Amino acid sequence: MTAPLIVLVGPMGVGKSTVGALLAERLGTAYRDTDEDIVAAEGRTIAEIFVDEGEAAFRALEKRAVHRALAEHDGVLALGGGAVLDEETRALLAGHRVVYLSMDVEEAVRRTGLNAARPLLAVNPRRQWRELMEARRHLYESVAAAVVATDGRTPEEVTQAALDALELKET
Repeated sequence: MTAPLIVLVGPMGVGKSTVGALLAERLGTAYRDTDEDIVAAEGRTIAEIFVDEGEAAFRALEKRAVHRALAEHDGVLALGGGAVLDEETRALLAGHRVVYLSMDVEEAVRRTGLNAARPLLAVNPRRQWRELMEARRHLYESVAAAVVATDGRTPEEVTQAALDALELKET
């Protein structure tokens, strides 16, 4: 059975995709994003899945995508922001090198604009982002081997901090 070299978790817009690709490049391995897996398999965006079928249907797709990727992928893996909501997923993450990429709300506003293209933030983005983080922060922390703050850092700096936190060397 294979296992990812690194698994990235954290809120939407924190930079998991960017940092994941940089980590993979620096470690000489492949990068995979479970949100991209879902979009490719379903042939539509995550926002469309939320609108057409609702959050529960999306979470079921997400759970399957994450479990499959954890079993198949041996490189750097980025999970969607809500993947840690599932108890079975959190249990599967035990023993993996999980890095929680964190950021505060002001950084989230700067990076994403907290726009309506993100279905969970469509009504009052700042308040909803804070509420999501209050509900999820402890879940991210519970699965993480390392926490790397991304506030005010470039993707390259975050990548190096993740490598340092996990004591991994570049290839």
